[in-house]
Amino acid sequence: MPDAERERGFEPSSGDGPEGGGPARAAELRTAYEGLLRIRRLLVGREDVPAPWELRAAPRAVALVLEAAGFPPSAVDAGGRRCRSGYRVAAAGTGPDRVEVSWPGPPGGGAAQEERERLTACAAELERHGWECLLYRGPRGRRFLEVEPAHRPPDGPTG
Repeated sequence: MPDAERERGFEPSSGDGPEGGGPARAAELRTAYEGLLRIRRLLVGREDVPAPWELRAAPRAVALVLEAAGFPPSAVDAGGRRCRSGYRVAAAGTGPDRVEVSWPGPPGGGAAQEERERLTACAAELERHGWECLLYRGPRGRRFLEVEPAHRPPDGPTG
């Protein structure tokens, strides 16, 4: 692993990168997810409420939850074209702690037909982790989730 990557830490898949994976990534993902839960327990006192850092890095936190739950991220090839259907996480632009989750895929790959079911499943997982999700229909009738924290974490540990 290059030094720059090591300093930045694990980066969950946003759905805009290349296809990848393997045992090393799976181990790093497991460690990152366990770290997220540990930080929540320490800072918030619960695992079902986002920690303060997650509000500052909401797209990263949401992508981590989705990837750890086994949802496939979308992917793009070297030319920037979608080559795999899956979740895509991006800042929503409507607030610093809001995220948009969509389900894109390659043309003719069936992503549009499966997006409602898949996004509903994504929403259930995110809500279990303290995120509130609203399903919308956007341009060209494509669905997406708008995701924001359901509860604001306290400033320090509880309990």
